Amino acid sequence: MIGAKIRSLRKRRGLTLTQLSELAGVAKSYLSSIERGIQNNPSIQFLEKVSIILDVSVEQFWQPVHEADMRPPKLDREWQELIREAIRSGLTKKQFREYMEFTKWKKNRGGF
Repeated sequence: MIGAKIRSLRKRRGLTLTQLSELAGVAKSYLSSIERGIQNNPSIQFLEKVSIILDVSVEQFWQPVHEADMRPPKLDREWQELIREAIRSGLTKKQFREYMEFTKWKKNRGGF
């Protein structure tokens, strides 16, 4: 159940297995075995690392997978305009990802 939840959240955020493993700093093979249900008892450290990247609480991994988890989130008009503005200003996907990771890191250190 936890593995299915991680997979659905990962896909919903448009991340590959490799991307999530690299961003979270976990072994790709271990992540894959969790998602496929081969490993059913992931460590809390693993779950914390993955939850940070997926921007969810660890507790959400125990909630049932719903159809809504499988669909990409809809962007409201404000998000759409922010994205357009970022593209027009020359912001690259890589720069945006780096900014998001910095923001998550700072948030987890109590900086926000």
